[in-house]
Amino acid sequence: MLFRPPLRRHPGHLVAAGSTALLLALPSGSAAHAPLASAVPPVRVVVVGDSLSTGHGTSPQQAWPALLRTDPAGAGLEVLNAARNGSGYVRPGDDDGTFGTQVEDYVTPDTGIVVFFGSENDLGYPADDIAGAALAAMDRAGELAPAARIIVVGPPSYLPTPDPALAAINGRLREAAAQAGGEYVDPIAEGWISGDVADLIGPDQDHPTVAGQHYLLEHIGSHLGPAVRS
Repeated sequence: MLFRPPLRRHPGHLVAAGSTALLLALPSGSAAHAPLASAVPPVRVVVVGDSLSTGHGTSPQQAWPALLRTDPAGAGLEVLNAARNGSGYVRPGDDDGTFGTQVEDYVTPDTGIVVFFGSENDLGYPADDIAGAALAAMDRAGELAPAARIIVVGPPSYLPTPDPALAAINGRLREAAAQAGGEYVDPIAEGWISGDVADLIGPDQDHPTVAGQHYLLEHIGSHLGPAVRS
């Protein structure tokens, strides 16, 4: 999924006339001294997450990271989706990957933003293990991409009053993000999804519908603008 802009080459222009090679010269005037325009490279964004970010229940093309690539909120961004179904900070998912292995596989020195999103998949694991794995993943992202902004989005609750175990994970992730120097976004405190579960969550009562993916795009995408401008 890695996309690299092509190398740009600026060869000189030589024209042969008979036996004499003539170098084309720029005309005199301000145009001759105008600097060459250079395209601003896109900001590389790596999304680390679980099935909320893969499009599970809809399609990969409808996942919010994929939608971000064509949405105005994603202008100037190169979005790479590292998310894997079933994964968490501790729990391994597809390909036996965790949020930590996603960081290792996708975050590079030129990464500008790393977004961590989730994960309720760590329910049942000791809170200290979750906190330790989360901090290790966030710190590692900072080591691999020292200039990157770290944005940590906690797991959403579909109930107005969240499960205590999910609330505990949310609190430990907030602490880890603060220790890692990241920005924390709290879907539980902001009431994401819980007011419109019927439209935003699919028949399995777990994964977003297409409307739900657009909802995540809007809410997570709104936090990327400040990260790009800073």
